[in-house]
Amino acid sequence: MSKAKKNIEETPMMQQHKAIKQKYPDAVLLFRVGDFYETFSQDAVIASQVLGITLTKRNNGAAASLDLAGFPHHALDTYLHKLVKAGYRVAICDQLEDPKQAKGIVKRGVTEMITPGTAINDKLLEYKSNNFLAGIHFVDDNQFGLAFLDLSTGEFLIAEGDREYADKLLQSFSPSEVVFQRHQQKKFKEFFGGKMYVYTLDEWIFDEHYAQDILLKHFQTHSLKGFGIEDQKKD
Repeated sequence: MSKAKKNIEETPMMQQHKAIKQKYPDAVLLFRVGDFYETFSQDAVIASQVLGITLTKRNNGAAASLDLAGFPHHALDTYLHKLVKAGYRVAICDQLEDPKQAKGIVKRGVTEMITPGTAINDKLLEYKSNNFLAGIHFVDDNQFGLAFLDLSTGEFLIAEGDREYADKLLQSFSPSEVVFQRHQQKKFKEFFGGKMYVYTLDEWIFDEHYAQDILLKHFQTHSLKGFGIEDQKKD
């Protein structure tokens, strides 16, 4: 079957799903369809394995089919908790208009993105421990800047030091998620092990001036001197 033929057979809803999924390629996309959240293709395989729900096939034409797995919308909290705890980023795509009032395909969009380190819903958190998102900046092979943030409590801690100190902090704080420079994946695993949930970002996000501007805007101040971190350039 030609590529053109496949495109003709792709329903408007699946075209919509494809466009949204392309914006969140590294997340499990929960796609609201009526009273259900559906997952498709590889997301459906993951959902089936993690959530223990049935994996089925959806026919898009005589020779085209894709994996499908879904659950009732009222069970979102339960299944979302399982996906996040399993270490997955989850994008929740909701219907943005009443289907009864929609002209054509219902408008949909991602209304929430949840990752292991950014969860703030009480049902996703452990009451007796922090849920830290950690950021680590590789200055060189033995100098690191670290930051730990608990979005649910507002706690924000920073530090800098050698590899041994960085490893000690990571083990002590047990972050649910660690972000660092994309090209440092091999070294991170070598230095700190491969058991933590990690997510990599572009190098420019860790630029000193960019990071400083973000902090100044967030804390609505003209200087970081009051925080005692003016001379810490690696965090």
